[in-house]
Parts: sequence; structure tokens; C-alpha cells
Amino acid sequence: MSKRILVVDDDERMRSFLSSVLREEGYGVEEARNGTEGLAKLSGADFDLVITDLRMPDMSGLALMQEGKKARPDVRWILITAYGSIGNAVEAMKAGASDYLTKPFRDPDELRHVIGRVLREAEAETKISLLSEELGRQFPAAETIFLGDKMEQARKLVNDVAPTPTTVLVTGQSGTGKELIARVIHDLSPRRKGAFVAVHCAALAENLLESELFGHERGSFTGAVAARKGRFELADGGTIFLDEVGEISTAVQVKLLRVLQEREFERVGGMRSISVDVRIVAATNKDLKEEVAAGRFREDLYYRLNVFPIALPSLAERRDAIFPLAAYFLKKFAAAVGKSIAGFSPGARLALENYPWPGNVRELQNVIERAVILARGEIDAKHLNLEPISAPPVPAESVLKANERETIRKVLDASGGNRKQAARILGISLRTLQYRIKEYGL
Repeated sequence: MSKRILVVDDDERMRSFLSSVLREEGYGVEEARNGTEGLAKLSGADFDLVITDLRMPDMSGLALMQEGKKARPDVRWILITAYGSIGNAVEAMKAGASDYLTKPFRDPDELRHVIGRVLREAEAETKISLLSEELGRQFPAAETIFLGDKMEQARKLVNDVAPTPTTVLVTGQSGTGKELIARVIHDLSPRRKGAFVAVHCAALAENLLESELFGHERGSFTGAVAARKGRFELADGGTIFLDEVGEISTAVQVKLLRVLQEREFERVGGMRSISVDVRIVAATNKDLKEEVAAGRFREDLYYRLNVFPIALPSLAERRDAIFPLAAYFLKKFAAAVGKSIAGFSPGARLALENYPWPGNVRELQNVIERAVILARGEIDAKHLNLEPISAPPVPAESVLKANERETIRKVLDASGGNRKQAARILGISLRTLQYRIKEYGL
């Protein structure tokens, strides 16, 4: 279905020119001779974009946009202004316009490019929003997330902080469910109707992370063929989740500190300050105090992030939650693949409860997903591949390390030495796996 565009301009020649160019591009176009007529058409039909002149006799383009947003908040706006009145267009962008054009137009291609970019950006943001909603439906209920006595303190803290705008720092080992906690905070907050935008900081190189977080302007670096909004802009009015925040470089930390202090930033290559209203939830599996002491993390940023800390226990500390979580994942994955699985055999239950779970809840999820695929009727211990490891009496910490080493060795063997595949099976990051391989001499 073609995009529908409303063109509002009191100049008939300009209106006709714009409409002609847009129809040639395959857009559905309607025209309005002034702001009053444009507002009436906008209220009575669906449009993806409004292009309006800024200066009109009965109602300015800015006033039209402000009124139009009340009726159609999802519609995008491009304002047209004379070359000498760019300051007015900048004000309009601060008020919510996606872009502006100056007349006279030098080239119709400029018009095509700006309109195409704004519509593509709108479509991308819609997809992100829909994906966020879909993921939200797939996440377990809060009762499942907070299973086990050790999670009661985390549950209380989440309920206390969620209604506030306070910045939260969630700490815990990889796979303990830090992103799930961030989403619960968002869903219990007044921002629940806004976007929940997650950024996995360790997955991006420094230059890419800066662009991902703050966006970039056209031509700001090789490959930047168009301006692009960053995750902070996409999260405006909602929550941004910064996972593995301890991996951010010191250069990006400076920009992040400014956002926390002033709630504004510039895009890469940009000069205009952009203000956002976002709630920040950060997460890390590192000890940020140690990172500060080592000079790898800014102390002022640490204190800005650590306003309300929530520490998550490992799955090994939540023994009472292991089997209920396994039962939840069994039901979820059996439904997904259309299989009828009766449950767990006594041997399987014993293996689940005695295993140290170095990869925490994420590892448990992956183990059950694999077991559901292999099992017929019920899940047995052989489907889990979690053989108990016997060892002479040693301190508990050494037992966990020995179990972890043996588990990693087995998974590496099973995956033919493929580290990426092994990390996915274990439910840990590739970086963590590589560190463990070096530590254990594997």
C-alpha cells in the first residue's frame, strides 16, 4: 500500500509542483489550500506524512502541526520555509517536525530524498515499536522472573523504583536476567506506553556504539549517506536499557555522562543539541568500583548510574527456582515446536538441581530448549547432558570452578571447538568464554 501524503500550501503553483513530484514517486497525495482545510482533512483521513508551508495567512505551518499532532500523533511532518527563515524551521523541528525544506528548491531530487528518508525512518521506528511489543508478550510473567527466595529483595527494589524516574543499575553475572528486570521496571512505570529500547554495548565497536546511541548526521563519516536517529532519540518518552555498560569506552562515557546530567546530546557530526526525556536502566556483570579504581570507568559516571543499584543472585544461589524455571521453559518450548512433553524424569530433575549453572538462567533456557527437541514423551537426564561431576572435598568456590571448567570443556568438544556455538549453548558472551578458556587453560 502506497504512503499517503497531505500537501498544505496557500501557493497554488508550489502545491501543484509538490503534488506532481510526489505522484510521480507513487505516493497517494491530497492537497489543502490553507491550514484550516489541512487540519480538517487530517482529522478526517489517515496520512503518513504532512508537508506544509511554514508561513500561511490563516494558520501557520507550526500551528497546524501543533494542532494536527493532537489528532494524529503518529503522522510525520516536513515544513517548508524561505531560505532566510531557517531559524523558524529549526524551532519547528524542536516542536516535533521530522525535517524541513528551504525554497526555492534547487532540485526535485532533494525533495524526493528528504521525503523518502523521513518515511523510511518512520517505518523503521514503527517496526522497532512492534518488535518491542512482541518481545514484551514473549517475556515471562513477573512471578516467573522473581522465582526463589533469593529474588525477594530484587522484587521489592523493582516495585519501589519502577514508578519513579530514577536511574537504575542492575548488576549480576551473565545470564541472570538483567534485561528482564529492566523490562519489568519499564512495564511497571508511567512510561510503559513509551518505547523500551535495548542497546548491547559490548556488541559494537566504539565508533559504531556512539552512532548507535546518539545518531549521526549525513556525511559525518564514510557510509553515512543519510541522517539517522540514535537509540536515545528512539527511546524518547520511554526507557533505554544499556546492557554491559562497563564495556563502554572512556570517550563514549563522556557523552553518556552529559546525557545523564542534562538529558541532551549532539548526533555524530552534528551541531544541534537534541533534548530527550528518557529513563535510563543500565546493567553490568563487572564490578564497576574495580573498573573505576583501574581507571577504565569514570568515577562521576559510575555515581550517576549507581543511583539505585539492584543486585541479582546467580542461579546457583537460587536452588529453589531451578526446577520451576525449567518447567516454565519446557512448557514454552514444547508449545513452540508443537510437541507434547509429559515433564521431567526423576533423573532429569536430580541432574537439573545438582548442576552448578555457570551460565545461569540463560544456560538453563538453552539446555531445556535442546532437551525438548531431543525428548520423546518426557525429558530424561540423557537429554540434558548434565552429568554430575565427582570430586574430592574442596572449598565450595573451587567446586564451582571445577564444574565450570568441565562444563566448558564438554561443550567445546560437542561443538567441535566452535567457540561462538559453544558460547551460545552455554548462554554466555563470546568474550566471557574466551576469558574462561584462557583462565582454565583449555
